[in-house]
Amino acid sequence: MSTLAASARPRRDMRPLPWRRMAWVIWRQHRLALIGVLATLSALSLGLWLLGLHLHNVYAAAAACRPESSSFCAGLANRFSGTDRLLADGYLLQVVPALVGAFMGAPLLAREFESRTFRYAWTQGLGRSRWTVAKLVGLAAVVVLASAAFGAVLSWYYHPYFAAGNENLAFYEKSPLSGGLFDLRGIALPAWTLAAFAVGGLAGTLIRRIVPAILATLAVYAGLAFAAGLFLRERYMTPALTSHLQLLEGPQTKPFGTDWIISQTYARGGHTVAATTVERFLRGAPEGNLGKGFDPTQYLIQHGYTIWTRYQPAGRFWTFQWIEGGWLLALSALLLCGTVWLVRRRAT
Repeated sequence: MSTLAASARPRRDMRPLPWRRMAWVIWRQHRLALIGVLATLSALSLGLWLLGLHLHNVYAAAAACRPESSSFCAGLANRFSGTDRLLADGYLLQVVPALVGAFMGAPLLAREFESRTFRYAWTQGLGRSRWTVAKLVGLAAVVVLASAAFGAVLSWYYHPYFAAGNENLAFYEKSPLSGGLFDLRGIALPAWTLAAFAVGGLAGTLIRRIVPAILATLAVYAGLAFAAGLFLRERYMTPALTSHLQLLEGPQTKPFGTDWIISQTYARGGHTVAATTVERFLRGAPEGNLGKGFDPTQYLIQHGYTIWTRYQPAGRFWTFQWIEGGWLLALSALLLCGTVWLVRRRAT
């Protein structure tokens, strides 16, 4: 006795799973990771809000103090400088996008490959392409929105460092283009978070093991962030060049108050002079070793020195934000497409 074999073609009455139901399945599968990311960002936002209230109050008191040259106002300025010094440069918060990519992006597909459950998932009326696209796009959207909200809190928190309004606070002004703070504000933070997520997704697909994928994501993201901060960002636009002489020490004065100084070259008589030579020259000045009443700027000018300064004006902040956000978005799209392609090609 024999029976006819079932046709290998899909039945016409089996409709693909709707996108809405796919979103529900993805939520059920990854709700712990999503809740963890949202809870972490919410806790950080709350902590920054509480710290920021104190920081803004200290800044307001220091900025409103008159006369600015009084010892009392100087004490308020020093208090502002010492408030939340751990977070003042932003480097501690640089780990947020990296952790999102490592602990949400990397395990996203690596967990299914490692546990071999991907075969079952692809037989539930989805198909590998729709399943992968739904996972990547849906979770990436949540990550971008959450990081954008967190970035808004960060921008508010760091506002006093970019809005110092009197002479005593000028020393504590920061350039909006400076490393550590630039990629925590505007559109840069969600763009970097999306890039970290995309790196994690691709690493998980390539390695197919959760822990190695997490480590690879952290390493690749760190390399990308260092490359952007040290080499790429300063080349987004041609730096401005000026021969206006600046102080060698202390707060930067106009026109570089909040501009990003890339390099300064000393010259005398048409020849480049090393910075150490200039320092030795100043130490040997008869007026004293940079003592009270000594103006190193005027002294160097009188002796024929010039400083050629290459810098990025602070007004280019949003232009740089769009440039960085644009190439990070393009890179993320390329990585996500590569992940989908790998899933289609490497099914076993």
